[in-house]
Amino acid sequence: MKKFINTAETMVAESVEGFVRAHEEFVVFGVDRKFIRRRHMVPGKVAIISGGGAGHEPMHIGFVGRGMLDAACVGHIFTSPTPSQITSAIEEADTGAGCLLVVKNYDGDVMNFEMAAEIASSRHKIETVIVGDDIETAGTGDRRGRRGVAGTLIVEKLLGAAAERGMTLAELKNLGDGLAPRIRSMGVALTGVAVPHTQRTTFALGPSEMEMGVGIHGEPGHSREPFSDADTIVRHLSETVFNDIARTAGKALLFVNGLGGTPPAELYLAYNTAHRFMVNYGLRIERSLVGTYATSLDMQGLSVTLAFLSDEEFSLWDSPVATGALRWGC
Repeated sequence: MKKFINTAETMVAESVEGFVRAHEEFVVFGVDRKFIRRRHMVPGKVAIISGGGAGHEPMHIGFVGRGMLDAACVGHIFTSPTPSQITSAIEEADTGAGCLLVVKNYDGDVMNFEMAAEIASSRHKIETVIVGDDIETAGTGDRRGRRGVAGTLIVEKLLGAAAERGMTLAELKNLGDGLAPRIRSMGVALTGVAVPHTQRTTFALGPSEMEMGVGIHGEPGHSREPFSDADTIVRHLSETVFNDIARTAGKALLFVNGLGGTPPAELYLAYNTAHRFMVNYGLRIERSLVGTYATSLDMQGLSVTLAFLSDEEFSLWDSPVATGALRWGC
């Protein structure tokens, strides 16, 4: 397995250090390098904190900065950060108005963020928003519910902008919870993930196969299907997402996300198909995002995310953001 790494054991630490060095105008390490925080904290603003395992970059560290996250914790590859990391982030990021934790719906993430919130609750006001936008896990009977995937970016952007405007902790909690039924995602992969620690690929596909409904931790999907042309693949993703979402209005944000190994040309081609499908079904695509933002290491694949937003939420989306991965309006 060829990788631009020194050792599997030091890969995450060296990568995160490189990220901080590359984006030092936005971010610094927190205490004992347990997390990354915004360089310029804002007194009296609710702190938005998230995190997860490494291997999803630029999510979440790439979203730390003005108008988005105040801190992000990074675990080992596909492994939740520890309660100690999260507690340290809460202690340092809270400037007086409390903390909102944005957590992807995976067992490890939920458990560790809950433990951290309990530990810190005697000294800090804390609320939690669970993101579960992946339609793949909705019909499996799994009591844990939907996984949090690329839609997490939308939640973090809207909540970060709202906090920047001075929204209270209770108001942010209500906003985050209200987004849940209006954001849906689905992914497809042409390859599995090459994990440095194991020197193995999470699943193997033949030259004429694809995996439909994959997650962002290298998980296989719900079905292995014959490979097809891009229009057929993306139409299936788009139709499934469209049929699953709570459609509250005719205006939406459409997000095509690369899973780590898909070139921009293919992502834009996929966006073109997804956009055409949504418009044909009467939707008005008010905003768009195309790029590699929520990855599964080097998985060759993509996901389609649809979000129905109000005019006020579109205004939050348009609000200035200055992070390592997102930057506009500044």
